[in-house]
Amino acid sequence: MSAESASAIQRNQVDLLDFVHWSGVECLNQSSSHSLSNALKQGYREDEGLNLESDADEQLLIYIPFTQVIKLHSIVIKGPEEEGPKTVKLFANKEHMGFSNVSDYPPSDTAVLSEDNLKGKPVILKYVKFQNVRSLTIFIEDNQSGSDITKVQKIVLCGTTVETTDMKGLKKIEDH
Repeated sequence: MSAESASAIQRNQVDLLDFVHWSGVECLNQSSSHSLSNALKQGYREDEGLNLESDADEQLLIYIPFTQVIKLHSIVIKGPEEEGPKTVKLFANKEHMGFSNVSDYPPSDTAVLSEDNLKGKPVILKYVKFQNVRSLTIFIEDNQSGSDITKVQKIVLCGTTVETTDMKGLKKIEDH
């Protein structure tokens, strides 16, 4: 783990990569040769030469389900100075979003990424909005320069897991 990602993860926060439900992950408008796994998966996202790129225009819509309920504290989105993401809208627990309906819902939080953010400084989220997250949708609306291609080098989600009750382990209490 690099020093910058270690500093981003603080106060009992962990990299939530281990809790991503990979078979359900989707990314709309990604380039077929520069897909989401380049920015999200361990090993790939540490390689400076690999990135996620948009295809038809600058927008990207990323859906990340989790294997258990999490609390999301912060997010790191690294990208190049020119083509790096600028306006990022985050939606907790919104499924089946597309470019046609993404503006129909108010985001749980919105971040305008600075140059420091693109270099790895975490964006601290409105923590109360991300307490019981089963899935996260990330809408990258535009990029720093207004060009047609947005590039994302790395996405790190920092937070904690929520202790949940195992409903299968509960026994029915018989009436007497």
